[in-house]
Amino acid sequence: MSLLIQSAIYLSAGVIAVAIFSRLGFGSVLGYLAAGVAIGPWGLALVGDVDSILHFSEFGVVLLLFIIGLELQPARLWTMRHGVFGAGGAQMVLCAIPIGGVCLAAGLPWQTALTIGLGLSLSSTAFALQALAEKGQLTAQHGRTAFSILLFQDMAAIPIIAIVPLLASVGASSGPPGFESFAKVFAMVAAVILVGHFLLRHVFRLVARTGVSEIFTTTALLTVIGVALLMESVGLSMALGAFLAGVLLADSEFRHALEANIEPFKGLLLGLFFMAVGMAVNFGLLTTEISLIITLVIALMSCKFAVLVGIGVAVGLDRRSTLYLAVSICQGGEFAFVIFGLAVSSGVMPAALSELLILAVTLSMACTTFLFLVLERMLNAQETASREFDVPAVEENRIVIAGFGRFGQIVGRLLQAKKIGFTALEISPEQVDFVRKYGNKIYYGDASRLDLLKAARVDEADYFVLAIDNVDASVRAAETVARHFPHVRILARARNREHVYRLMDIGVTYIYRETFSSSLEAARDLLTFTGRTANEAENVVATFRRHDEERLIQQHGTHHDAERVAAQSREWQKELEQIFEQDAVDQEAIAAGEEGQTTGAD
Repeated sequence: MSLLIQSAIYLSAGVIAVAIFSRLGFGSVLGYLAAGVAIGPWGLALVGDVDSILHFSEFGVVLLLFIIGLELQPARLWTMRHGVFGAGGAQMVLCAIPIGGVCLAAGLPWQTALTIGLGLSLSSTAFALQALAEKGQLTAQHGRTAFSILLFQDMAAIPIIAIVPLLASVGASSGPPGFESFAKVFAMVAAVILVGHFLLRHVFRLVARTGVSEIFTTTALLTVIGVALLMESVGLSMALGAFLAGVLLADSEFRHALEANIEPFKGLLLGLFFMAVGMAVNFGLLTTEISLIITLVIALMSCKFAVLVGIGVAVGLDRRSTLYLAVSICQGGEFAFVIFGLAVSSGVMPAALSELLILAVTLSMACTTFLFLVLERMLNAQETASREFDVPAVEENRIVIAGFGRFGQIVGRLLQAKKIGFTALEISPEQVDFVRKYGNKIYYGDASRLDLLKAARVDEADYFVLAIDNVDASVRAAETVARHFPHVRILARARNREHVYRLMDIGVTYIYRETFSSSLEAARDLLTFTGRTANEAENVVATFRRHDEERLIQQHGTHHDAERVAAQSREWQKELEQIFEQDAVDQEAIAAGEEGQTTGAD
């Protein structure tokens, strides 16, 4: 079968299954797994050589860990340290110990028991976060606690993946690993950290200055692949190398741009990985080991549910939030597929046991959806009083500034002075370099790209300050935000009247003309210099501003007719002159009346 035909099969199966499962509320992960089952040996048998597909698609996991590394900014991690390391660490330890203990009691080698305990203690980040996001619960108390626990699990998955191959060598040899091997590993990790810290950012800065987005994407992929291969050359996992590369770039100005460029590749390959897992699942075990499978699923979910309920109570969640936390992450996770597959290839675990566990994890993910439905119906039936709104996470920036030139910098400086957090995006690498010299936090990227806006978490923002200098780029960014994030209020800078009208066409209502206010300030000063009082000059400027803004709105929709615009402009100029003449007459009348009152009083 040709590569094109296979690609068409994978893409068609993925599109159909993910669309159906997302529509039903089951999430994309289960959709990909179902697509793999449908086209695999237990379904239509449209593709073969599942092992080759699985090995190729594992690069999606590598890219996932790179993006996880990008998300781990030290400052953000420090603010979440109690939830991440406290609740997350407790969840893993309290789940891994009893699971591993049962495996030891069943007669499995300690290396296998440790691998199973650690692998099953992980939950599905992709599945849980998507389910919470779809229900609007990510910013709720249980959503933030779940995110902290999942973040710790994602970090913990890195050393687990690195440890599994070492467990095989420990089991095979009587002595500890040689000093030479340890020295190679230490030297390689140190070299990657040093080169990455001092060189990577400069490389991306040079590439960004070319202005060619394809070269930037290629450099990003080359960075991930290069570091992954270096780690693999000394016996460590490629995923560990990708994660390390992401961490090194987490505080760089290119973080959002890198995430936006890598995300499509990660999404496709990760989807293919889940499809390959679905193809590899041995559903024949449902007929031969049905009672054992059901026992494993119930035991796994019950253990994790009980631990999570205890954690919810310990961190002060109410009953409702505690139950939602326990249900949302009581399933097995996608990293279990990676860890158990690696354990089989390393000789730590027999293939038959891995197939059994992978099937149990898959079914636990499917059961979570039904548990959500049961929990919601149960709580809705019990609750009669209105719920209290959850408090938004204080660490999230509610303001995004797109374009950090003259206009954007003034807005940013004012917000910074008031200690109001914001995320700034700028497409010019030179401007990014210049602004960062003064200590401002700014990221390189094109704010008109949907993937970049998602990476910058515009979906979680309340306000989007559109300060882009280029009119076309400004309009593209406004269209993207208005279409995909309609809840976000746009405050837009406009270069001229035509720019204003294009923004008004999109539906933007908060528009600030670039030179309008400063021009009026200059005119007001000129009026005072030429003999008008400050009060009179202020009134004249206020009248002109009100008249111009009214006519600006009135002209919207007919502004493309040049002749009509010219005629209206001449008419409105005369109208404005008449307004000022009438104001002058009124002022003279008022002054005369006041003078008469004074004379009468005398």
